[in-house]
Amino acid sequence: MALTLLLHDWAVAQGGNLTALTVDHRLRPGSASEARRVAGWLQDRNIPAVVLTRPDTAIGGNVQAAARTARFDLMSSWCVEHDILHLVLAHHREDQAETVMLRLARGSGVDGLSAMAPIVETAAVRLLRPLLDIPKARLRATLAAADAPHVEDPSNDNPSFARVRFRKAAPMLAAEGLTTRRLCDTARRMTRARQALDQAVADLLAGSVTLHAEGYGYLDRAALGAAPEEVALRALARMLGCIGGTPYPPRLDRLERLYAALAVPGRLHGARTLLGCRIAPAHHREAHDQVLICREPRAAREVLTGTGELAWDGRFRLTVEGGDRFELRRLGRKGWAEIVKACPEIRKTAVPAAVRPSLPTFWHLDVVASVPHLTYVYRGDAFVPPRVRVVRFAPVKPLSSARAANRISAANA
Repeated sequence: MALTLLLHDWAVAQGGNLTALTVDHRLRPGSASEARRVAGWLQDRNIPAVVLTRPDTAIGGNVQAAARTARFDLMSSWCVEHDILHLVLAHHREDQAETVMLRLARGSGVDGLSAMAPIVETAAVRLLRPLLDIPKARLRATLAAADAPHVEDPSNDNPSFARVRFRKAAPMLAAEGLTTRRLCDTARRMTRARQALDQAVADLLAGSVTLHAEGYGYLDRAALGAAPEEVALRALARMLGCIGGTPYPPRLDRLERLYAALAVPGRLHGARTLLGCRIAPAHHREAHDQVLICREPRAAREVLTGTGELAWDGRFRLTVEGGDRFELRRLGRKGWAEIVKACPEIRKTAVPAAVRPSLPTFWHLDVVASVPHLTYVYRGDAFVPPRVRVVRFAPVKPLSSARAANRISAANA
């Protein structure tokens, strides 16, 4: 509530506007009426407010984490639907300190202890957290000064949640020197260290990786082996996340084993898989000491139907007309055999054999209708293939900064 009032005043002064989003998680009785009450308070102040409701499905495991994911998904989807870039969140200083404590208890390193970032770019929105350095007491004072009511979520006092237990232990921890201010200072310092590592990783990627628009890339093993191990591990994880279409890193022990095989000459024999990627020595003439990293075909399982803007497999975005009768899925070996039979010249494609089965493909029943990256279109008279206006490699976790992106091969850019 405090964030909304502060942001509203700022937006009006800038000649802009905002919409307040309230999420009803449907996890306890009375949540729907509370959400409507909050929206009503805001509308009384001429602030547009929308209540978003989580589907009535059971949540297992970590309830708070699942609720957080559902909340983010609902708000991000609403922003995309309404062409809004900035999603502003109300995390404050105590939230940041609790996050540091939670991650410290889990044995997190630099990335985890940097906690929540004030600005985060996602595939859908730009997340902003302007209150991370503001104590909760100041936000309560802001509401009191504005004569604004608010709702206290009873789950914030439920000791079954680890975050609440840390919150209740805060006075004892502060007496031992672990104050909220010091915990937030730790997050700030870890953020500084992470940014330095990120820059080193971007430099390594820019000089050692070549990406192709078909969603694969080559990695220079010598450059990887010459880099500091922590930087090399982060760079390798980043490339796997990019090619594999996932924002999540691989398990560290598996990543370390792969790194050991890549960094030491002669250690990589045949192909390996990790995080939905296939990693194997490159065999083209210009490869030298490079490895090919591409999508593991069996990991590309997503099947889509529809027309318009499509996002497939966490890797590709397509603009399609007339696609309602078709399925968008991987080409597979069967599909490759089919299009080679129909168009033998397609064997001359520069796309490596290991990459072809995971290419996005439009199917009509069991017939390949279109493979955009291979410029293949069905020529029979049984149906009219969809029109693919745009297809681009747009992974949910980009490889790195623009410096690395500029290394995309000119032939495929």
